[in-house]
Amino acid sequence: MLENCCLCHHRCQVDRNQTVGFCGCGSLPKLAKAYLHMWEEPCISGTNGSGTVFFSGCNLKCVYCQNYPISHENFGKEVSISRLSEIFLELQEQKAHNINLVSPTPYVPQIIKALEIAKRNGLLIPIVYNTGNYETLETIQSLEGYVDVYLPDLKYFHDETAISYSKAPHYFEAATGNILEMKKQVPQEVFDANGILQKGLIIRHLVLPSHLTETKNILGWIQNHLPSDTMVSIMMQYFPTFKAKEDSLINRKLTKKEYQLVKEMASVFPRGFMQELSDFEEEYVPNFDLSGV
Repeated sequence: MLENCCLCHHRCQVDRNQTVGFCGCGSLPKLAKAYLHMWEEPCISGTNGSGTVFFSGCNLKCVYCQNYPISHENFGKEVSISRLSEIFLELQEQKAHNINLVSPTPYVPQIIKALEIAKRNGLLIPIVYNTGNYETLETIQSLEGYVDVYLPDLKYFHDETAISYSKAPHYFEAATGNILEMKKQVPQEVFDANGILQKGLIIRHLVLPSHLTETKNILGWIQNHLPSDTMVSIMMQYFPTFKAKEDSLINRKLTKKEYQLVKEMASVFPRGFMQELSDFEEEYVPNFDLSGV
């Protein structure tokens, strides 16, 4: 899969043993941090934290990315597949509720191999696939049996917005197709006795200022194409960072009016999460210090 890379919809077809494509990723997994993360949805982080592995490089180039030092600038450390499997086991030993793979798209083949090794050596906790959701359908299909919980973004409805802010043409078509495949793989949510999600799907949507039409259309698609009890996570923590400061439409935080409008839109979903508006900006952004790598 790496010799003619088509893991995502950029379909660069480069040999990643020799060079890199749009994502900037080579043949080895590159990580920025691996630790117990407390800022995911309550059924993911729980009381112990989610065993979160932040991968470097990304197949989306979001102008507002809060993790831009690793997504755009590719800060991180390359590790072997064997070492990646050890990291999974170390997080389990730290009592993580799950292994949370953040921005894993460019490394799906390596992750599958690392999971196979780790499971032979005693990895038992659920695997969470936390993605910007611009994979090819074939990539998502290859994860069946390896991923327990899918945590995909559904960022954009309009192609113009997806291209402008993430350089991702045909994003909505790709992302919704992937979500339907994810739902097929994990059709029912399963929780343990402590309310930690063991299997299932949570669709995330980050609300952008001045773009509530995107939110309305996205929530409408979910309502029309998925079961009424689908879990939806509405993220309201947007703040202008990186190149977003240069864009007049998204160079501010959400207003209270926008928040109330989104809250009304989301009221049709009986299960899910919605963040409150916050006065803080950096509270959700980890310090990418290579710890745990």
